[in-house]
Amino acid sequence: MNWKPVFQFNSSITRALMDIEAVRAVIDKTPLAPSILTELRHQARVRSTHYSTRIEGNRLTLKEAAQVIEQKKASFHGRERDVNEVRNYWEALLKVEDWAAGKVELSENIIQRLHAIIEKGKRAKPTSYRDGQNVIRDARSGGIVYLPPVAKDVPLLMKAMVNWVKKSKNDIPAPVIAALLHYQFVTIHPFYDGNGRTARLLATYILQRDGYGLNGLFSLEEHHAKDLEGYYEALTVNKQHNYYMGRAEADLTGWVEYFLKLLAKVFHEVSNEASKASKKGVQLEPEELRRLDHRAKVVLALFVKKERITAKDIAVNLGLSDRMVRNLLIGWVKDGWLEILNDSNRARVYGLAKMYHKFIGL
Repeated sequence: MNWKPVFQFNSSITRALMDIEAVRAVIDKTPLAPSILTELRHQARVRSTHYSTRIEGNRLTLKEAAQVIEQKKASFHGRERDVNEVRNYWEALLKVEDWAAGKVELSENIIQRLHAIIEKGKRAKPTSYRDGQNVIRDARSGGIVYLPPVAKDVPLLMKAMVNWVKKSKNDIPAPVIAALLHYQFVTIHPFYDGNGRTARLLATYILQRDGYGLNGLFSLEEHHAKDLEGYYEALTVNKQHNYYMGRAEADLTGWVEYFLKLLAKVFHEVSNEASKASKKGVQLEPEELRRLDHRAKVVLALFVKKERITAKDIAVNLGLSDRMVRNLLIGWVKDGWLEILNDSNRARVYGLAKMYHKFIGL
């Protein structure tokens, strides 16, 4: 089974792609101090987590979600499920960023692992595809909104979708692939729950992996949530509620246009925010900072508040496993911007090389 999405590069889509490329180039040249970059990225992550879970009915406010994420408040009475959803989405977002940074290829296993984190947490086993029908109904009337493909077709449809993404990587712009992946995933609806959240994170993963992540400074989920009617309307490319009655062959040009125009708008907002923030930081990023990747810059910013850090500090902030952190630390010490202050295997402590003190105000 092959998937060949139907869409056209019309003038609106072409303009949006050109706009996205132009703004991306501007943002890449906008200098931001590590502490400012870290704070902006954190705010964007919090907004992404809050708004994506809010779309699915989460009752926590943005402030409450931030308190959960920052471990300032562990629970809210009567909203334990909401708290878990926020925590799990946060962990899933960090995992997506890690996969994207490592240029991990999209696979069904990656998708099933991602969904498991969203639903049950970072230690959960990959989720199996649904083995029954999953009818989407209107919350008020109970009427059928959408009838996804039957369970026996899901594995073949998912395989076809993943294969298309792999084959299209060098031929179709990443923002278009992200849009079409988002659409096809929610159309297949491969799991009983969590499909919307997974689809939005998969789009983020493609954008970040292929150079359109803007250092994690934007939240597309926020804009979907603030115009939920427009978001759902764009996804409804065929008025028939049954997958087998036109949805599979529908023209997706309208959805791609919606996605790219929104992405261009978000990129412009990030550019304006970064421009304002850059005036508070360094005017030109030195060579020492340019050679650090985004994970290293996140760790560098930790030294703004403390002189010594541990592997645990890094694991918490990057959302990585202990083994991955150990591998990163070996490389960073070898590169010369981190130093081992305590050589004990049990309580090893790291400090910032003296030449990097000036970048964090020491």
